Amino acid sequence: MAVEIVTFGCRLNAFEAEVMRREAEGAGLNDTIVINSCAVTNEAVAQARQSIRKLKRERPGARIVVTGCAAQTQAAMFADMAEVDRVVGNDDKMRREAWRETRDAFDLGASEKIAVSDIMAVKEMAPHLIDGFASGLPRVFVQVQNGCDHRCTFCIIPYGRGNSRSVPMGAVVEQVRNLAQRGHAEIVLTGVDLTSYGTDLPGAPKLGLLTKQILRHVPELQRLRISSIDSIEADNDLLDAISDDARLMPHLHLSLQSGDDMILKRMKRRHSRQDALRFCEQVRRLRPDVVFGADIIAGFPTETAEMFSRSLDLVEECGLTFLHVFPYSPRPGTPAARMPQVAGGAIKERARRLRAAGETALRKRLQAEIGATRGVLIESEGQGRTEHYLPVAIAGERVGSVVPLRIAGSDGERLIA
Repeated sequence: MAVEIVTFGCRLNAFEAEVMRREAEGAGLNDTIVINSCAVTNEAVAQARQSIRKLKRERPGARIVVTGCAAQTQAAMFADMAEVDRVVGNDDKMRREAWRETRDAFDLGASEKIAVSDIMAVKEMAPHLIDGFASGLPRVFVQVQNGCDHRCTFCIIPYGRGNSRSVPMGAVVEQVRNLAQRGHAEIVLTGVDLTSYGTDLPGAPKLGLLTKQILRHVPELQRLRISSIDSIEADNDLLDAISDDARLMPHLHLSLQSGDDMILKRMKRRHSRQDALRFCEQVRRLRPDVVFGADIIAGFPTETAEMFSRSLDLVEECGLTFLHVFPYSPRPGTPAARMPQVAGGAIKERARRLRAAGETALRKRLQAEIGATRGVLIESEGQGRTEHYLPVAIAGERVGSVVPLRIAGSDGERLIA
């Protein structure tokens, strides 16, 4: 390909990668590698830097452009790398004009590397209609929201993404219909702060209404999935959709971060431990077979062993199946970076214990599935996922189809159908 996109981080980046490929190639770029970076942890930034050096060794003649959240927040650092030819801002990366300017800069041999605008000045979100994904995957992502108005003390992402802004409902429905008609069986709605969807739009529609509109107006869509949500912002329409429409998958990933109320306050989260428990109980009443995942941070500043134990207990008390465990790492410029830090060894040990609890919970759920018949989306040869996002080993089914299969067993990491 004339333009190769290397994506790190969130599902939102996966959608944006397809837009960038189209716009960069449309601008006439060739032999160019675009690093779509993530800034959520120090490790994510380090991975981007390592990838840049490796790719330059493998393809010394290619131009390397860095964009994404880490490029937005640490542009000068990337520009100082000899391997990097251009740094493009997180809003700029979605515009063909920015890629034309990049092409011109390459052609003219311009010395200035940084093309990063003020992300906080961006107030609207232009819809981007894409025809399909280069990967041809049966599960694809649709961006409905970007940015975040909240300021959690550990998080640098609002400074990489800007303030919350939403894609109008009509444009989202059109994008979902377009992808469904092209054979993508499952659509995942994604955003930075997904449950804040619509606050900037006329009439302030919420995520639940958007979900209902998609299900109502795209009858050909087989499966709709919602990515990470802030449970405290879940509205009644969203709960209704979870309860009433089988095409909305019974799998929710929650941004919980901690199970201790004091740590949640120091994080500036807007929910309490009891709020998390209550939400999981409420959704389970509406959809008894629902599966929950969650993000949890290990070793947030000032976290004691007792505070950590409450996060560990939350895995069982909320009935979590999938855990994304983040060992805390201080992000420069965030309030948490100035708080008393937990020792690195303790952070690693707490992360290990959380991951072990997550592995135990997943094995328990896999074992409970044996004997059930599930609708399995065939993602690739030999691999699929159930409605609950559980991985399944299969054989002989057509990639892209949704097939009812009986679960015969489990190897501890995935189901066997």
